[in-house]
Amino acid sequence: MPDPTPSNTDEELNTAKQVQLDNVGALSRDQLTPEAAAAPEGHDVPGHDHATHDHTGHHHPPGKQVVDLAGQPADEHAGHSHGDGDDHDHGPAGDNPYLWPGVSLALLLAGIALDYYTVGFFTGYVRLLWYGVAFLLVGWKVIRSAVQSIPSGNVFNEFLLMSIATLGAFAIGEYPEGVAVMLFYTVGELFQDAAVNRAKRSIKALLEIQATEVTVLRGGQSLVLDPKQVQVGDTIEVKPGEKVALDGTLTKGPASFNTAALTGESVPQTKQTGEPVLAGMVNLESLIQVAVTAGYQDTKLAKILAMVQDAVGRKAKTQQFITKFAKIYTPIVVALAVLLVLVPSFVVEDYVFRDWLYRALVFLVISCPCALVISIPLGYFGGIGAASKAGILFKGSNFLDAMRELDTVVMDKTGTLTEGVFAVQQVQAVGLEKAQLLRLLGALETKSTHPIAKAVVAHVGAATAGVAVENVEEIAGHGLRGRVDGRDVLAGNTKLLRKFNVAYPAEVDQVVDSIVVGAVDGQYAGYLTVADAPKEDAARAVQELRADGISKLVMLSGDKDSIVQRVARELGIDEAHGGLLPEDKARYVQQYKTEGRKLAFVGDGVNDAPVVALADVGIAMGGLGSDATIETADVVIQTDHPSKIATARRIARATHRVVWQNIWLAFVVKGIVLVLGAGGLATMWEAVFADVGVALLAILNAVRIQRMDYSTPGTGNPSPASLAAPQAQHTLSVVEPMPRALRQGPHHPNDQTT
Repeated sequence: MPDPTPSNTDEELNTAKQVQLDNVGALSRDQLTPEAAAAPEGHDVPGHDHATHDHTGHHHPPGKQVVDLAGQPADEHAGHSHGDGDDHDHGPAGDNPYLWPGVSLALLLAGIALDYYTVGFFTGYVRLLWYGVAFLLVGWKVIRSAVQSIPSGNVFNEFLLMSIATLGAFAIGEYPEGVAVMLFYTVGELFQDAAVNRAKRSIKALLEIQATEVTVLRGGQSLVLDPKQVQVGDTIEVKPGEKVALDGTLTKGPASFNTAALTGESVPQTKQTGEPVLAGMVNLESLIQVAVTAGYQDTKLAKILAMVQDAVGRKAKTQQFITKFAKIYTPIVVALAVLLVLVPSFVVEDYVFRDWLYRALVFLVISCPCALVISIPLGYFGGIGAASKAGILFKGSNFLDAMRELDTVVMDKTGTLTEGVFAVQQVQAVGLEKAQLLRLLGALETKSTHPIAKAVVAHVGAATAGVAVENVEEIAGHGLRGRVDGRDVLAGNTKLLRKFNVAYPAEVDQVVDSIVVGAVDGQYAGYLTVADAPKEDAARAVQELRADGISKLVMLSGDKDSIVQRVARELGIDEAHGGLLPEDKARYVQQYKTEGRKLAFVGDGVNDAPVVALADVGIAMGGLGSDATIETADVVIQTDHPSKIATARRIARATHRVVWQNIWLAFVVKGIVLVLGAGGLATMWEAVFADVGVALLAILNAVRIQRMDYSTPGTGNPSPASLAAPQAQHTLSVVEPMPRALRQGPHHPNDQTT
């Protein structure tokens, strides 16, 4: 039950429990949303921890000293997040919110039994006192909330409706019914709390991946500090099983990391010395050291946590409509209830004030909009939580609705549908075994640092070990020449072969991909094609999007048009354009929007940021690697899997369906019982079902969003489409995707397609 201050609005009263994410941990107030930061210190602010915590078993390794910023000994537990305990209520129920409702229920049942058996003492003031205690145990907070909201002008809210109806029941002597209405309303609130807590567990898991302490190496000492006290340039030490506390560069590796908490990806990721690591990764194997490159508040994880906080505060159109509707609806209902008491006195001959007052009170209980103002935000909150579990971050519930309305998806190629890493695709050998050709060319390419050469070397692997390479000459714009294992070897483009008068088949000039042509001892020996391979789930992503109702799939890329068209054919994309600059992509997107299409643009780099901002839904791939996309995009796919776009759409569909099921359930049931109540055919008990019962059913329905399986096409879709494509498992590459600047930079001399 929210405990509003006089300044709270009805909207805030009904969303307080959803927006308050427990145990945001070490996020400071300047990292909170403006609304949260403006709240009174220590209350209703994400990060204010109302949990008990036992320090038993919490210790620091021997020989390590905890110091403050000045280097002085500090409280061992300063800055630790004590969020592992149980939340508690500041009300009279203490740590058990079910205590007083349980006592009230016992008194109610006992009172009903005493009434039934007409026990002599249970009359008059004794009966009133008995039911009065049962009522106040669960109703005093509601009445207090109704009174406190009046000075701010927020008069017509659910608290007022429940207070008038139940106090009115007491006024006409219907004590058991008055207690029952308030008791079941309170129980409904407790169920709501439980449902909200369940819905936010997946988000809370994200919030809890921040490390609460870190081992810093300074001046030959090993110090245990709060991560907020670590400075850029410090070296931190991470033991096996520990979380990386801050973004940095691996200085002592290699190392394997579990990134599941960040990306939802179960496959461990291996990092080499000099490669970046991110806060929230878990070190799996060996003791490592990391040079810190970002302060605590500047880590990508901290930015994502702030984004999650903002997400629960952004409302979808449906949610906004219901909030506005409730504010108009409530005073109308109160006015109708008053008319229901007064008007019959002029038209009904045998008018009995008590009977019509009872009908009006029933009418008020039925009309309470709890089912709408509780279950609808909870539905969207559940959708955001379900998405975060799948490695998808929605920046607001409004983008869940926007994702559902899409009919066009426009995607970048490199890094979005393809790996963004050059790899050998095809080997064609002439006069030599493939293994022998690879060994010779790979050994020669070890003398080059270009990405294409590195791709060849990576493909050949250990086969180049021990191979003698000498007299290497790099011929600008052509390739490499050298002596490998006592043989003259050329590796480059066809211009290199023509320069040394080496004949080769004419079809080699027709190869679309980047190519490395080889010659051994003056004779053409074959070629290797090097390309950016499609991601393992790229084709499945296209299939699932098409099955999910996306009518147009477009690929826009700065890569060569011939390569773009080939990838589009492989993946089954409707339309593709290559050789584009960022402004060209923006022009295409604007053209599609002018045609009336609802579209999403999916990109992965800084160059895509303008187009991401222009689209109806901007989706960032691999958001952990790009600050610009996190800032600009509406949805972030953390796992780098394009198939997650279809998953996000399925979650959006399921959320929308559940929300509207709740709306129709509430309106239909309440409408029927309102008519019955006004006609005197429904009692307080039917009113309790129409109010609290419908709210509970709506809450249970909203909780289903968390339980659904979104891994298969058709989930959340009223007309599921089945796909024969198997569920592909994506294995993260050890090689990090190259920065966009390198992908579009100068080509290797061996690349004949330039």
